Amino acid sequence: MQGNPEMLTSVGACVAHIVERAGGELRVAAPLGLGKPNVLLNALYRRVAGDAALRLDIYTALSLARPQPKSDLERRFVEPFLARHFGEDYPDLLYVAAQKAGTLPANVRIHEFYVQSGAMLGVESAQRDYASMNYTHVARDLVDRDINVIVQLIAAREEAGRIRYSLACNPDVTADLLDRMRDAGAARPYVVGIVHPDLPFVGNEAEVEADFFDALLFDQANRHTLFALPRAPIDPVEYAIGLHASALVRDGGTLQIGIGALSDAIVHALLLRQRDNAAYGAALAAVGAQTGAGTLAARIGGLDGFATGLYGASEMVMDGFMHLAEAGILRRRVYDDYALEQALEDGSIEDTLHAHAADALYACGALGPYIDKAEFARLLRFGLLPEGAQLAFTTLLLPDGSSLPLDLGNAEARTQWNRVLAGRRLREGRYLRGAFYLGSKAFYAWLRGLDGAAFDGLSMTRVSDINQLYGGRESLDALQRRDARFFNTCMMATLLGAATSDALADGQVISGVGGQYNFVAMAHALTDGRSVLLLRATREHAGRTESNILWNYGHTTIPRHLRDIYVTEYGVADLRGKSDEDCILAMLAIADARFQDGLAAQAKAAGKLRRDFAIPAAWRANTGENLMAALKRGELSAHFPAYPFGSDFDETELRLLPALTRLKALSAKKSEMAFFLLRAFTSSPPVADAEMLLARLNLHRPATLAEKLMRRLVLAALADADKN
Repeated sequence: MQGNPEMLTSVGACVAHIVERAGGELRVAAPLGLGKPNVLLNALYRRVAGDAALRLDIYTALSLARPQPKSDLERRFVEPFLARHFGEDYPDLLYVAAQKAGTLPANVRIHEFYVQSGAMLGVESAQRDYASMNYTHVARDLVDRDINVIVQLIAAREEAGRIRYSLACNPDVTADLLDRMRDAGAARPYVVGIVHPDLPFVGNEAEVEADFFDALLFDQANRHTLFALPRAPIDPVEYAIGLHASALVRDGGTLQIGIGALSDAIVHALLLRQRDNAAYGAALAAVGAQTGAGTLAARIGGLDGFATGLYGASEMVMDGFMHLAEAGILRRRVYDDYALEQALEDGSIEDTLHAHAADALYACGALGPYIDKAEFARLLRFGLLPEGAQLAFTTLLLPDGSSLPLDLGNAEARTQWNRVLAGRRLREGRYLRGAFYLGSKAFYAWLRGLDGAAFDGLSMTRVSDINQLYGGRESLDALQRRDARFFNTCMMATLLGAATSDALADGQVISGVGGQYNFVAMAHALTDGRSVLLLRATREHAGRTESNILWNYGHTTIPRHLRDIYVTEYGVADLRGKSDEDCILAMLAIADARFQDGLAAQAKAAGKLRRDFAIPAAWRANTGENLMAALKRGELSAHFPAYPFGSDFDETELRLLPALTRLKALSAKKSEMAFFLLRAFTSSPPVADAEMLLARLNLHRPATLAEKLMRRLVLAALADADKN
């Protein structure tokens, strides 16, 4: 650690300090996602772009950018929403705009290991400078880049005249990188913490002392609106995937989920499982989930509510964990003490100690046999002793004046301890650990409102602690992460079990590997862990429906030898330990019916599927129409609204969205669009509140031919949406 950090009060002064410290070659590391100090990065970018004698290399990931409309109609809808959601003060990253425009200066390069999904397709500089690496390897690999500056958005809070600092949303890589550079004998980078007054503060491992930083920047210019993800809708396909996946979660287990509609669908299904178990069972039956005796759900998952609750150990902490915590599902706490954790796992004790806790803890080796200084400190840390207890020469003195024997080797001594331990609640327990957080405005408000046990139980920590078992505490991690279910999303999967999640066949990067490989590998390393990859069975591409289950593909993220469980809207495929033919059969069973014959033919041609195999009649029911009908049946539809967690759109925008979504889909299908256009001009069914809806798009008084055409199309699409 360093001495007292420099206290800076302006972004300009901070830029001057950075350039002075780093010289002409700025090799800047910045956290992924929310932890980027956009205002400072933009100032650095301007400084270097205006001086050819300087060079700037930024090493980061997930450079968040507001969505950009792709058509005039999208612009009319999106721009007012973005202005409201992000405010007028949100500072977009200048280097992202320059990358997309192809105007990045020659003396600036951006190196990312994970990009916003699909944002950099066709952007040559971003594709060339992308670095494919596991999240856990970033700190190691950046040592060789000779990083000389680290900039990070941080949180601060003042208590009793002292300012506390937290890495908050991104403790993921920074500390690991500093440790790695120190161990390698590399020069320490100039570490700048940029205080954002509204960034939610997180304690525990995310909290650092002021001398962690070389400089702290306090400038109100950094108090801009935080990047918040708009809450997304969930469609029937996603709901079905979430339902199938949720039955694989075991009460008392561990949960890792990512971001997006599929993760939201899992969370919604788990909430339904807890709150209305009868409706949950009916929904599972409606989507054809296999839940009887001997099925995968029966063997590794569960259908009942959560009596013990789940522990969250996830690379990313997002809205879903908030909902699970509020529902009392995310409540199993883990303790960084192997003996205590083992006692909890085998049922010897619970978080609140029972009347014979001393006997139980002694019997399993979690207490005594003799209380020395180390054991005394341990008992205080985890709440087995009250604050104010003191270790004397021959006894343990309690605050009320009574004492306890130090030797627990006889029954009478343990009886005295039983009386003291009874009713005490363990502390230092964590119900959720993550490496970074990112979510909605509601999620940030929840984080800010955490206090007491809810605040203490959340731990943001190093990615090296979350995404792998290595690091000297493998046995404890494995015990804490018992019955782990690692849910991740992929784009495509092969019949033999390989997954494509981050790039296309030609190498174009869609997103990045991130932690997906780590979690898949961890699932295989844990005795009772399982990796579950989620994907939609089909996708729309260039106006055509294509299968996301393929025979093979030109890029692989997860190799087939790590195949485990796949889930589509049509069911679950358990591939672990199966032969190639059995894997093919399992994947065919969850593929869309339209593509099963072609896939089976390819497998037969390769000699991987017996020649006389015929698609079973039950698999032919894997159609979107059947799925839609199943979830809309009877009372079930009420449990699957488009926005189960609320929406950031107002009522007018929610009315418009289905119509605009339909028009966007039609734009990729020329023949259907032509027919729709003809209908728009030849019939005009009434639309409730039409003028109000059109005014939101500034189409209530069309002035040009294009606007008149657009108005007609919107009205026709609204009429269709009203009918559905």
